[in-house]
Amino acid sequence: MTASMHRLTLPEQTIAYLDIPASAASARDGVPLVLLHGGAVDHRMWIPQVASFPDRRVIIPDARGHGESSDARSPYRLGDDVIALLDALGIERAVLAGVSMGGGTAVDVALEHPGRASALVVSGTGTSEPNFTNPWCLDVLRRWQAAESSGDLEDWISVFSEFTAGPRRERDGVDPRVVELVETMARDTVAKHLRLDADGAPIAPMPFTPVTRTWERLDRIDVPVLALCGAVDGTDHRRMGKRLSASVPDGEYEEIPGAAHYPNLERPDLFDTAVAEFLASRGV
Repeated sequence: MTASMHRLTLPEQTIAYLDIPASAASARDGVPLVLLHGGAVDHRMWIPQVASFPDRRVIIPDARGHGESSDARSPYRLGDDVIALLDALGIERAVLAGVSMGGGTAVDVALEHPGRASALVVSGTGTSEPNFTNPWCLDVLRRWQAAESSGDLEDWISVFSEFTAGPRRERDGVDPRVVELVETMARDTVAKHLRLDADGAPIAPMPFTPVTRTWERLDRIDVPVLALCGAVDGTDHRRMGKRLSASVPDGEYEEIPGAAHYPNLERPDLFDTAVAEFLASRGV
């Protein structure tokens, strides 16, 4: 299935998004599903899921500063951007599914905008306030930041790809199509959104305003939450997913074998089935 990009123009931003209607042959039009991508990538990470939920309207936005959406020029919160899109589309409640940064955004929406999420699927994180302690992850983050500071694009992408493989595999242990897609998205993010100063040095993008006290407030999330992580993702990422599922009133934790930080790309069959079965079990 092919889908074209839509653009919502608001006073302070333009949100680009895919909007795939429920199949006409579907028995029922379920609660819409919003898929939220991770940092440094864009809506294309969800292409395997475009036709996977025919009973639901599927909406896949580019976050601010990513893909075809506009850059931030003033303070903003990613969760508020999701609500702005839902409001413009006349959607009161939706299932929010996100990987990494997108997973944190989904949790932010549930915490800051009660009643707007029907269920959450969170992968590769716990909340938008990640806590990293594992030496492998800390080393990758340190080298990634160093590459960004130096303006070495190829090194930045190379280090970023280590999250795709995870700590227990080499790059050649991952489907090359997945590696190529993630690296292409990351390279495009830089090409479309990186600004340089007069000396040619990269200008750090305006960071989103963080939502705080997320971990302490998880018991207030009154919708079903599935933490769905790759089994070979980093220890910290899986630990946070387990903590999330254990901290909400209705939480479940599951791992996708043979996948790291992007289980929806590496094992879309298992990822999609897990999401569909979870939502069906909760009547969402």
